[in-house]
Amino acid sequence: ATFSVVPSPKVSDTVVEPYNATLSVHQLVENSDETFCIDNEALYDICMRTLKLSNPSYGDLNHLVSAVMSGVTTCLRFPGQLNSDLRKLAVNMVPFPRLHFFMVGFAPLTSRGAHSFRAVSVPELTQQMFDPKNMMAASDFRNGRYLTCSAI
Repeated sequence: ATFSVVPSPKVSDTVVEPYNATLSVHQLVENSDETFCIDNEALYDICMRTLKLSNPSYGDLNHLVSAVMSGVTTCLRFPGQLNSDLRKLAVNMVPFPRLHFFMVGFAPLTSRGAHSFRAVSVPELTQQMFDPKNMMAASDFRNGRYLTCSAI
C-alpha cells in the first residue's frame, strides 16, 4: 500500500512536482495493490475553510496526512476481534486490479494545536466522512458513484 500526495500550485511552485507525480503513476498502477490518494490542494482547502487557518504551513498539511495514515493503519497496529488488514481491505475494495486508487475522507478533523474536543454522534460522523470538505482529494463526490466504500 502507498500513500501518494498529488502536488498543487496553491501549495508549492516547485517545477518538478507535476513531472514526479505524472511519471510515478505507471509504477503505482503496476507495482502497488492499494494507493491512497491525497491531494495537496484539498489539504490546503481543508486547512483554510474547515480548520480556519489563515496561512497553513507544511506542518499543518502533514498533520492531516499523518492523521489519515494513522487512521488507515490503526487496524494493523492494535489487536482486536474486528480488526482487518490491508490485504483484506484490498480484497473487499478493489473490484479490478488496476482500479486500486482510493480517495480518503476523514472525520472528525482537528487542527494541529487543538486541545478541545467534542462528542460527535454516529450520524454526524458519517455525514462528515462523506462531506466533500473532508475529502483528502479535491473532488465532489455528491454527484458521483462509488464502486466500493469502507469506514475504518
